[in-house]
Amino acid sequence: MNDRFGRTIEYLRLSLTERCTLKCSYCRAGEGVCPKQSELTSEEFLRIVRACAQLGVKKVRLTGGEPMLRRDLIEIISGIRKIDGIREITMTTNAQHLPGQSAALKVAGLDRINISVDSLRPERYAEITGGGSLEKVLTGIEEALAAGFSPIKLNAVLLRGVNDDEADDFIALTKDRPIHIRFIEYMPMGDSDQANLRVTGDELLAARPYLEPLPPLYPSQPSRDYRLPGAVGRVGLINPVSHLFCSLCNRVRVMSDGILRPCLGDNLEFSLKEALESGDDAALVERIRSAVWEKPETHGFGGPFCTARNMSRIGG
Repeated sequence: MNDRFGRTIEYLRLSLTERCTLKCSYCRAGEGVCPKQSELTSEEFLRIVRACAQLGVKKVRLTGGEPMLRRDLIEIISGIRKIDGIREITMTTNAQHLPGQSAALKVAGLDRINISVDSLRPERYAEITGGGSLEKVLTGIEEALAAGFSPIKLNAVLLRGVNDDEADDFIALTKDRPIHIRFIEYMPMGDSDQANLRVTGDELLAARPYLEPLPPLYPSQPSRDYRLPGAVGRVGLINPVSHLFCSLCNRVRVMSDGILRPCLGDNLEFSLKEALESGDDAALVERIRSAVWEKPETHGFGGPFCTARNMSRIGG
């Protein structure tokens, strides 16, 4: 499946819910959240994935909100695993509900886990997240590694004057274990645009000339990767504002209420609800194809732009 600029779209990010147990300032989960009754059913999600697979999608990432709040998560994962053409299923979680669940997720067919964690200091983590438990995150990481999830990717949004003094602590986690840290640049989402908080990848690199550059693991990789000399894990810099990677973008998003968003940083949206409710899978395939064709050439993060929805409403 191609868009009008010739990019091959083969990666679907599927937001299972806008609900979340945390309230991170840059995400604003809990504000204007889509009610649970408006979320798609597991079968509707699976129909969307089947339609996307027919169009060439090979990878699915489950996001939120917090996807582990879905009681039918295992059913959704195992259902996606059975769909022809899907080669990889991944999930991004805050890990508050991960302890005790990694083995079941692995058996269901989940391939990889990304964990969002913005501080390694318990009190600061609780402050940033609105009461989250760092202990649960650390337990979740250990259990996920033990269950065979390797590597584990940790996503951190560094905020100037808030947690940017922990960059080296995060990087140190990559030294001896299959843990990749990805520093994600703060983006103007919803009402949370405070550009003065943004820490760029170039700033991080300038202060750490000892980091060794690495080749990308795959052509459409959004991160610029580095490592400590001799380290097992990687340090990835995802900088959508200061280093655009739109020409390599191979993804679209479907939100928990059935809205397809071709680009994270553009407010263009297409509803799949009518096609879903009609029961006509051919119409659903065509609706997705036509929406993807309209994917913009680039996002608006580099200018005076802010998304109409907060990150939790779009899906991380």
